[in-house]
Amino acid sequence: MSDTAIPVRLSRAGGHGRPAAPVRIVHVGLGNFFRAHQAWYTHNAPDAAQWGIAAFTGRSTAMAEALDPQGGLYTLITRGTTDTFEVISSVCAVHAASDHDAWLTYWRAPELAVVTLTVTEAGYLRGPGGGLDTTREDVRADIAALRADPSAPVRTTPGRIVSGYLARRAAGAGAIAIVPCDNLPENGPALQAVVADMIAAVDPGLADWAGENVAFGTTMVDRITPATTDDHRTAVLAATGLLDASPVPTEPFSEWVIQGEFPKGRPAWEAAGALVVDDVVPFEQRKLWLLNGSHSLLAYAGTILGHETVADAIGDPVARGWVLEWWAEASRHLSLPEADVAAYRQALLERFENPNIRHALAQIAADGSQKLPVRIVPTLRAELAAGTVPVGATRVVAAWVSHLRGLGAPVKDAREAEVRPFGEGTLEESVAKVLSFLDADLAADRRVVDAVLAHARAFGA
Repeated sequence: MSDTAIPVRLSRAGGHGRPAAPVRIVHVGLGNFFRAHQAWYTHNAPDAAQWGIAAFTGRSTAMAEALDPQGGLYTLITRGTTDTFEVISSVCAVHAASDHDAWLTYWRAPELAVVTLTVTEAGYLRGPGGGLDTTREDVRADIAALRADPSAPVRTTPGRIVSGYLARRAAGAGAIAIVPCDNLPENGPALQAVVADMIAAVDPGLADWAGENVAFGTTMVDRITPATTDDHRTAVLAATGLLDASPVPTEPFSEWVIQGEFPKGRPAWEAAGALVVDDVVPFEQRKLWLLNGSHSLLAYAGTILGHETVADAIGDPVARGWVLEWWAEASRHLSLPEADVAAYRQALLERFENPNIRHALAQIAADGSQKLPVRIVPTLRAELAAGTVPVGATRVVAAWVSHLRGLGAPVKDAREAEVRPFGEGTLEESVAKVLSFLDADLAADRRVVDAVLAHARAFGA
């Protein structure tokens, strides 16, 4: 943009992007990852003109307030060796979570075909056994509200989905696919389980309708997407002359593996690079353990070493060695071909090293209570079953213990009231509480306790 050019606000009325498509997808979780991933795939599908997305925020209204004046448009900044700027047009309506009337209106429409979600692991509100945590006040409030009035406003993800079911059943609007896109093993069955529990508590008769009309997909998603800063807004303005309140920075790499049925159709996501498979689990494990597991390691251990971003931490030979050690352990228990896993690990190193992606470790450190059980514990158990006390896996646990004891990134967790006390008392007490939380069998294994203690002492906990 020249010094004399007048900045223009990004908008469809200004001729930017493509015309809004009819809404046939509703999304929950209007954050950067969704906008760099599912919305990007939909934008790049050859039939994008038929598939508009209405996106709802989680709790904050900020994203809806930023994007509504832009008609849902935003700029995707892909940061590789050079930056590219792409206006994404697939989000055609944005709403705050509190706009419950709009939520129900979409669900009543027969043309609605797909509901996708990025609500993080914490948004599923699962109890220790994987079912709905009905001890939560917000869950109990949603159950009471829907029992009294099927159209009552609700706050939780399971509550919102069940309210949508009730509206769709009453409208006779037909079948629908629900596709969670969070970093959770078998996220489709996981979401289906908590929704089934909500149904049982609200209206057991709804279960038959759901069984006949709702198809749950399962997905593996991957694209590193940092938070937006003023620097990104400035970069968009300089490159395009457009004022964008909420551009999204991301990396060139993207992966989406999808399993499931779509009774009313879906965009041709595979033509935009998605992979449609019969079994997503092997891909899911590879990503959760190798990428997300090493992210957790760096988020806790890397910040203890004083690093702020993934790129900073992976450039430290000590932290890099810890990542390679963890990958060696986790890779032994993956079912994909060894050559494929090796290529994936090499690609991860290149992605982590990208200096143009400032992925903050403090951001990744949030919600460790939801992440370690699915990213680290499976490998820890598998190694123990093979007769080995794993160094890498116990180091990650020790790093989380140290984090809870005040080292490195600040504690921010969906179960903060429960896990923050784990950091209190002696180090031995902290380790015992953390291991008991992760798996009672781990807490009873003296080899594991000693390994975690040794790592934690090395961190200075």
